[in-house]
Amino acid sequence: MTNCTRIPGFILQGFSVIPELQTISATIFLFIYIFSLLGNISIITAVTLDSHLHTPMYFFLKHLSFIDLCSTSTTLPRALFAAMAGSEVISLPACAAQLFVFVFCGATECFLITSMAYDRCLAIYQPLSYGSTMTQQFCCALVGVVWVSGLFFSSFHTANTFTLSFCGTMLEHFFCDLPPLFRLSCTDPHKHEAAGFVVSGCVIMSCFVLTVLSYIQIVITVFRIKSTQGRQKAFSTCSSHLITVILFYGTGSSAYMRPANGYSPLQGRLAAIFYSILTPTLNPVVYSMRNKDMKAALRKLYICEP
Repeated sequence: MTNCTRIPGFILQGFSVIPELQTISATIFLFIYIFSLLGNISIITAVTLDSHLHTPMYFFLKHLSFIDLCSTSTTLPRALFAAMAGSEVISLPACAAQLFVFVFCGATECFLITSMAYDRCLAIYQPLSYGSTMTQQFCCALVGVVWVSGLFFSSFHTANTFTLSFCGTMLEHFFCDLPPLFRLSCTDPHKHEAAGFVVSGCVIMSCFVLTVLSYIQIVITVFRIKSTQGRQKAFSTCSSHLITVILFYGTGSSAYMRPANGYSPLQGRLAAIFYSILTPTLNPVVYSMRNKDMKAALRKLYICEP
């Protein structure tokens, strides 16, 4: 008979079950984490200091970089420390806190990406009324709603997960995530899993549909522009955001929009590497490589150009 005593914590399996790969993976991810920190901090600093970037688009981008910074810092430092120091144990409260912050960052990024799509749609579809609509007060209110919505979403998932009793202690992941936690439940987790799946599905699909509708309107508007140069300029203002959308939904949906009974520990770790590490690391690269204003601000920041 399975022992359903409430356990004090979990043992994180780490990046790999093979010790040699664990060390190599930790070294690689340490460099990725440092690169992610530098990239996102650079974006935040450049947008804050450069007055030319005090526009709604870069205001949202600064918040996106801060969320990405928090997301990677929630999972990677503890995983790297565990891999290098051999201390894989995480207490139940620490695990719950890690899950809460990680889901909060993911949900907030989802809502923020949707807001950024609306911003780009309004800039292209209604350029004359853009300035009067996307005021500083409206942008701050929109970001406030984004953060509060992320808190509610994360609170639900954390409560939905940690009202379960857990039997096993070996968590087949490098951080506390939803699918591997459901696999350790003593009782049948299907109701909790179904509730989480429905809430996540409704929220994510609503954000996705709104984003798609925004881009449909953008495409229709752009194709009405007669000059080729005008179309290219319009597309260039939203190309970076579009890449971010593809990265976010492409990696996140593969991890969360499937039932726990179809979960594979190896696939789960690989998916987590993409959505929790690589995507937050690539976002600053996407915006700095494809944006002339951001390039100029970063050059001014690091080369001290006047």
